[in-house]
Amino acid sequence: MAPMQQTLVSRDTQNAESSLPAQYLKAFRFMLLARALDEKMAGLYRAGKIQGGVFLGRGQEAYSVGLGMALRKGDIFAPLIRDGAGRLAFGEPVLDSVRTYLGSALGPMRGRDGNVHRGRPREGLLAMISHLGAMISVVNGMLMARRFRNIKGTVGAASIGDGGTSTGSFHEGLNQAAVEKLPLVIALANNQYAYSTPNNRQFACEDLIDKAVGYGIKAHEVDGTDLEACARVFSEAVEEARAGGGPQIVVGRLLRLCGHAEHDDAHYIDPQLKKSDVGRDCVKVAEERLLQEGWAEPKFISDLRHQVAVEVDEAVATVQREPLPDPYKENWCALKSRHLSEMFEIPSPAPVS
Repeated sequence: MAPMQQTLVSRDTQNAESSLPAQYLKAFRFMLLARALDEKMAGLYRAGKIQGGVFLGRGQEAYSVGLGMALRKGDIFAPLIRDGAGRLAFGEPVLDSVRTYLGSALGPMRGRDGNVHRGRPREGLLAMISHLGAMISVVNGMLMARRFRNIKGTVGAASIGDGGTSTGSFHEGLNQAAVEKLPLVIALANNQYAYSTPNNRQFACEDLIDKAVGYGIKAHEVDGTDLEACARVFSEAVEEARAGGGPQIVVGRLLRLCGHAEHDDAHYIDPQLKKSDVGRDCVKVAEERLLQEGWAEPKFISDLRHQVAVEVDEAVATVQREPLPDPYKENWCALKSRHLSEMFEIPSPAPVS
């Protein structure tokens, strides 16, 4: 990644790394990388190389990367199944994702977890328990632990979908966070469907931001297809939470541009939604903005797409040479019962002759 970042800031304008064009390009690269990784995993699934489900973030990259880039080292992030871009922006290596999907024994979860419940808790990246609101309470607990230890300045972020707001876990977690005034940011992606259930069968309030009123917390709303807007709103929400403003909810309006998972053809999605503003492809929208503003040339974007594709292909090639868990040597006990000893160092794969 470093060579590309150097390219981004050495353009004719000589923008500072923190300038809008440079940050936009940095976020766009994460979006392209997440999209390329999703497409590769989908292809491997269709080829029978992946067991279990494959859940894509297509259409949610701008919203997810906005949150990932707003957080900083030391913060807590509980991403969900469509947060590939946010995970990458928060620092997750591409190898972690590929190793988990392909069941490598060298992955962060050692092939024990299925294929989507990966994380690095010691680095603030939590392994997902469930996308139905369960992670809010987990983040609350980590924030409370820091409060008891007098550790200040930490923000915790938890992702959730519109369907998850109908669960008891969502209510209990959010209510606790509001009462304790925790520095929590909820990324609520309103992608119009809870699996195949449309919003009008999921909640009766006019808008999901209305739910914030009952908890006495602040709500923000953003066009989830607009990269700049997502980055700005998440940055504001995170900094407000960090400054003592209590929990924040950021509701993103977008559309899942694929099925719930690769086994789902998404036939139930209203064609009119696909033609509406929420149905825009955020990657295409971001690319058009880059070209219109003159922040990147077509060849630069083409080269960038090629670069991320090569990065993903190299990661897959590496992992396909790695060992799977050996059922005759693995005792399959919980990592915690071994005092998380494996979390201190992940061994490198043996050289391939």
